[in-house]
Amino acid sequence: MKPVYLDYAATTPVDERVVAAMLPYFTQHFGNPSSLYSFGREARRAVAVARRQVASLLGASPEEIFFTSGGSESDNWLIKGVAAACGHGHIVTTAVEHHAVLRACEALPKDRFAVTYLSVDDKGRVAPEDVEAALRPDTILVSVMMANNEVGTVEPIASIGAICRQRGVPFHTDAVQAAGHLPIDVEKLNVDALSLSGHKLYGPKGTGALYMRRGLAVKPLICGGEQERSQRAGTENVPGIVGLGQAAELAREEMAVETKRLLALRATLWQQVQAIPGMTLNGDAEHRLPGNLNLAISGIDQETLLIKLDLMGFAVSAGSACSAGSLEPSHVLLAMGQSPDEARTALRVTLGRFTTEAEVTAFAAALRQAVAEIRHAS
Repeated sequence: MKPVYLDYAATTPVDERVVAAMLPYFTQHFGNPSSLYSFGREARRAVAVARRQVASLLGASPEEIFFTSGGSESDNWLIKGVAAACGHGHIVTTAVEHHAVLRACEALPKDRFAVTYLSVDDKGRVAPEDVEAALRPDTILVSVMMANNEVGTVEPIASIGAICRQRGVPFHTDAVQAAGHLPIDVEKLNVDALSLSGHKLYGPKGTGALYMRRGLAVKPLICGGEQERSQRAGTENVPGIVGLGQAAELAREEMAVETKRLLALRATLWQQVQAIPGMTLNGDAEHRLPGNLNLAISGIDQETLLIKLDLMGFAVSAGSACSAGSLEPSHVLLAMGQSPDEARTALRVTLGRFTTEAEVTAFAAALRQAVAEIRHAS
């Protein structure tokens, strides 16, 4: 059996239909979108089409979509851009955010900005009432991720958004794991800003977008040109933007059917592994990304298990790809109340568009075998 990829939360393969849409913009339609002649007009038209495709995925207007290099840039731009526009103030976020949000908040000058990091419950969910209680007269931003990249827990974004809208506080959500996998309507969710990344929804790496509601005060992060309506300088990555747009359109069109398929595969996998002694599920069983299973197996070190599974031909992870190689236990699981030893037993299995039932069944058998061998050896 060929190697099986079950780490779709880390990155996704580029869909062949996305590759086909991108290819002409490397060699045939290679113009600079800022140029006035025909080559530039063709590239500019392609960027405009992609902007509409991404906007449709989010229920936004095309003029509210700004292309970036990915989720991390989008998060940094929004947080640092709001801070720069305000000059000083208070930000509310959570302890389980992606490091792009956490580190961006940490980088703000301490003498001008205060940050509140909200706790979550043992499933990884933040309470909307805790967000409301944390708001202050000088709060300039609330940032809560839509779905967690490690445990897959989906946050109550609509409720939090309603609170922020009522209090007049801008609300940002990191939707890198959710965009293309969960239905999103920024109007219904009361979201003022949203980050997404192309490589999490079968688009190319190095592409992303930031949705910003009209009228939101945000300073540019990158200066030097008039691109993206003078908000994000630099010649546009036209092939990448075309790919992101195509990926967004495919995700929107196929989401309902794909979600049903992934939920069935996830249920099959959980049914086949839950009887392993010491097996528990990390995260919220109900409010969860359809392709995510974050498992904890008592007494089984994740590094040992990952190596054994890799040698057996299965690619899974311990958690965030951005933290791979870290000796520290997951900050998400620690925030959920787990001990460092408990957090070091986590195994993240994420299914995707090209995962088959045969692969899921084969992985379940391999996991049962690997756990049994590790326990026998110890």
